[in-house]
Amino acid sequence: MAKQISELKLGILGGGQLGRMLIQEAINYNLTTLVLDPDHEAPCKHLANYFECGSITDFDTVYKFGKKADVITIEIEKVNIEALEQLEKEGKMVFPQARVIRLIQDKGIQKQFFKENDIPTAPFQLANTKEDLLNSSFPFPYMLKQRKDGYDGKGVMRINNIADLDNAFDSPCLIEELVDFEKEIAVIVSRNSNGEVKTFPMVEMEFNAEANLVEFLISPSTYPEHVQERAETIAKNIAAALNITGLLAVEMFITRDGQILVNELAPRPHNSGHHTIEGNYVSQFDQHLRSVFNLPLGDTRAINNAVMLNVLGEKGHDGVAKYQGLEKIMAIDGVYVHLYGKKYTKPFRKMGHITIVDQNREAAIEKANLIKETLKVIS
Repeated sequence: MAKQISELKLGILGGGQLGRMLIQEAINYNLTTLVLDPDHEAPCKHLANYFECGSITDFDTVYKFGKKADVITIEIEKVNIEALEQLEKEGKMVFPQARVIRLIQDKGIQKQFFKENDIPTAPFQLANTKEDLLNSSFPFPYMLKQRKDGYDGKGVMRINNIADLDNAFDSPCLIEELVDFEKEIAVIVSRNSNGEVKTFPMVEMEFNAEANLVEFLISPSTYPEHVQERAETIAKNIAAALNITGLLAVEMFITRDGQILVNELAPRPHNSGHHTIEGNYVSQFDQHLRSVFNLPLGDTRAINNAVMLNVLGEKGHDGVAKYQGLEKIMAIDGVYVHLYGKKYTKPFRKMGHITIVDQNREAAIEKANLIKETLKVIS
């Protein structure tokens, strides 16, 4: 790249919290940031150098927006691929590449990609209609996932028996064997255009079953080194098979019999990497910028034990957000608060995250549990 990073314009499709944290990092490089988002009060609005309220799924809107930038990236996969493909043809740099986003937009194509590239994943079957589900011989219970547009626990349901099919999705879906897993883990891998690849240390996740969202994320993992190396190798193999430029989050299961199975991919900064802002030498957001601008990748090692806690809107609260207990948690050592600039809360909406850094892993987890009980987002 002939120009320096500080002379370039970065276009971001999506103006949510991931874009906001990416801009917070981009400011350190004097980067000019442009954001397109359909919400006129998106979290990125007041941080971006240029903010446009518009559809990220409309061809003309995305195409015209992309023409203004030197490098285009995403913070959400649900974007207009055809516009990005056209921009690539005209010489614009789109990272991750449009073909990668296309593959990841469809969970069915994603699973077929795993199969074709010998990536370990749970057995699956594709279905186009509810009738296909009724005619399927796939054994119960299983997970049913909509092939497109599912995120943060939406578009996913457990099917226990034939009666559950009454409420099943009547759209293209993925039937997936129910994995008896011991732990959900994630590895974030970064790759620049030179082919330099680095992984962040494997992290462990604890889920909120009701919201189907990550509640706690613990870094680094305490699994044996050979398990962590295997997970990191799988992530590197996927990045190489995709030939991706940018960041790739690889969500995986460790089964009770010791297998590692890939669940899903996200070709962008991800919830499983938020702890890296304070917990690692380089953050996932810095690494994403280094990747897409083809700069040397940073040191991904963990500095300390870190626990990340998602701050979710309380049940029964819908309205202007108020943060109850914020001062109390800020009095605790090693606590870092990240609020996402969302004016309104609703049940289980991601309103922010808290990272707790401590030399003692158990102490960090204890603090996270205390914060979970203390900090409430109400209206």
